[in-house]
Amino acid sequence: MTRLCHKLGFESYRKFQLALARDVMEQQEAEKSHAAAQPDRMRSILQKFLVNKQEEVRATVQALDADQLRAALACLNAAHVVEVAAASHNLSIALEASVKFGSLGKRCVASAIPEKTRAFAATLTKNDLLLVISGTGRNPALEEVARLARENGAAILLITSDRHSPLAQQADHVLLASNREQRLIEGDHAPSQLSVLLVIEVLYYLMLLGE
Repeated sequence: MTRLCHKLGFESYRKFQLALARDVMEQQEAEKSHAAAQPDRMRSILQKFLVNKQEEVRATVQALDADQLRAALACLNAAHVVEVAAASHNLSIALEASVKFGSLGKRCVASAIPEKTRAFAATLTKNDLLLVISGTGRNPALEEVARLARENGAAILLITSDRHSPLAQQADHVLLASNREQRLIEGDHAPSQLSVLLVIEVLYYLMLLGE
């Protein structure tokens, strides 16, 4: 062991032990410091997330026009049948909206199959409503669905972030989900659905209250 210590550059086995103990202690201290820093970083990320989402909620509520909201509620309440149409990441919201409005006694349908959505839109009448959910307001498939519904006289309600989009031009009523881009991370990522969900929640809540 002494020869090995000499080869490693230590004068004695005792000095080797002391050096090893010092290295172990330094490693332990470094690990403790890293572990202590992690909660602070996590808390910082959570705080940033909270502020971002609070701003998104605030911007969405402020962007809702009271007159358009009343008109949208009137259409929802008067419609015999409500079809909810969406695409991509908004499909889950469309299905959720269908369930929510259905629980209030509305005849409401939604489908994740584009062909079924298009075919059902062609059966809508002037007594029905097409609710379209599209963040960008630009989707050829949804534009075709809206065209079919309009040809039969159905009213069109659009939830979007762009009031000047092609779908907005076809809609009778437009509710803005938010006109503020939310970016928590750089690069391509699934856009936030909070603002769109919030608009659905607002409509559901107001209908529940009998507005």
